[in-house]
Amino acid sequence: MATSYILISPCRDEADYMRRTLDSVVAQSVTPAKWIIVDDGSTDATPEILSEYAAQHDWIQVVTKPNRGARAVGPGVIEAFYFGVEQVDLSDYDFSCKLDLDLDLPPRYFEILMERMNANPRIGTCSGKPYVRRGAELVSERRGDEMSVGMTKFYRRACFEDIGGYVREVMWDAIDCHKARQKGWIAVSWDDPELRFEHLRPMGSSQTSIYHGRRRHGFGQYFMGSDPLFFAATCVFRMAEPPYVLGGLAMAQGYIASWLRGDRQLDDPELRKFIRAYQRRALFKGKSRAVAEIEAERADLLRGHAL
Repeated sequence: MATSYILISPCRDEADYMRRTLDSVVAQSVTPAKWIIVDDGSTDATPEILSEYAAQHDWIQVVTKPNRGARAVGPGVIEAFYFGVEQVDLSDYDFSCKLDLDLDLPPRYFEILMERMNANPRIGTCSGKPYVRRGAELVSERRGDEMSVGMTKFYRRACFEDIGGYVREVMWDAIDCHKARQKGWIAVSWDDPELRFEHLRPMGSSQTSIYHGRRRHGFGQYFMGSDPLFFAATCVFRMAEPPYVLGGLAMAQGYIASWLRGDRQLDDPELRKFIRAYQRRALFKGKSRAVAEIEAERADLLRGHAL
């Protein structure tokens, strides 16, 4: 069974959260073969904390990226991720994971993901589900089963190579799953209790404000080529979570503003067409059925592929 995996973690100013992530990875039932942590210009206690853990665990390697002057989500995160990739040869590992440093993972998290991927060679990327703390309880972030989540992107090496890695733009963490499915792979996340993890910073937030983050998400959906009617339904769905109503409206604002400006879109017309066709099918049949049909239709695409 393939069990060699590498983690690559871009980070900047994560001192408030990172010890819980570091401790939860150290406690994993299957230890990573390597963990590259890219300090992307931190100005808080992040470097000192990283040095402490790297001194205790020889499989943790900290690399410092030149400071760009500010936190940058989307393309900035992927830029830092690839700075980490440059330090290693990904072909030395069966699996790779882009892992954020604001998570608290259950102890068998990576073991279970690898077990499931080994059992089904078509699974190209997978994850558990993020939960956020609201008062005394953990609440699901309600991420779809058809995507692996961006804060813990676990990939089979062959799939990551096949899709050409991540695009350096907002919505990279949805584009990759659509690209994988287009090529015949399965992208999935599971809400099993042993795969639920706590997300210490709410998804869709921003260094500016959560509304800025939601507008950025709207731009990302436009960039990806999302169908307008499907995205309108998504905005309504997100109105039912904090910040209530206004968060969904901010997402719509970001999409419409990008459309009116004629902003650039993903330079892959066939993938944009594939995404819109899936979304329209999902509107009428539901996501689960739409995904199942696409997976069945494209099952033969991986024949002869080195899985």
